[in-house]
Amino acid sequence: MQASNTGHIYLVDDDASIREALASTLERQGFSVTAYASADEFLKNATPVSPAVLLLDMRMPGQNGADLQADLAQHGWITPIIFLSGESLPAQIVRAMKQGASDFLLKPFSMQDLLTTVDQALAKDRAIHEVLIKTRTVEKRYVTLTPREREVFDAIIAGKTNKQVADEDGSAAATIKLHRSRVLSKMQVDSVADLIALTREVDISAIKSK
Repeated sequence: MQASNTGHIYLVDDDASIREALASTLERQGFSVTAYASADEFLKNATPVSPAVLLLDMRMPGQNGADLQADLAQHGWITPIIFLSGESLPAQIVRAMKQGASDFLLKPFSMQDLLTTVDQALAKDRAIHEVLIKTRTVEKRYVTLTPREREVFDAIIAGKTNKQVADEDGSAAATIKLHRSRVLSKMQVDSVADLIALTREVDISAIKSK
């Protein structure tokens, strides 16, 4: 029953015995764990890290799991959430899944099922953060482009040749070639193909709109 990945586990459950049992088992599997007795305690004390997953009880005194999930989304938390519950109403389960829950485990569940879903959620979190890192990298490079270079950038990723761009705006092809060279240099890629591949890995429209 060895977990294939390691990462951080946030555990939010009002039942102390469940918190202690799960935390102990998960730590033996190589995970780091921080446990909280309520949604309020989690909101006051948790710090975002990655890769991580949030194991969240649905029914707790005060703010329930689905409400905490919605609150976290509003604050930009993207950590995958696995709900743990033995008494959830169908409407609560539907709401949690619509709000993007990674999984939902009904108590009692096997530790193997938990570890499998945790590993899957951690893999998802790693993938999300890889895209975020790439996006920030591309954004830092993109902001160094001049307005004219951004126009040439758009032309490049649209597949236009130097001659096509020159014909459209009346510039000399040699001038467009120079701008293209500067774009590739500032974006830190070796070729047009590399630049196009880089932009396909991120939401370039969101970067350009900032």
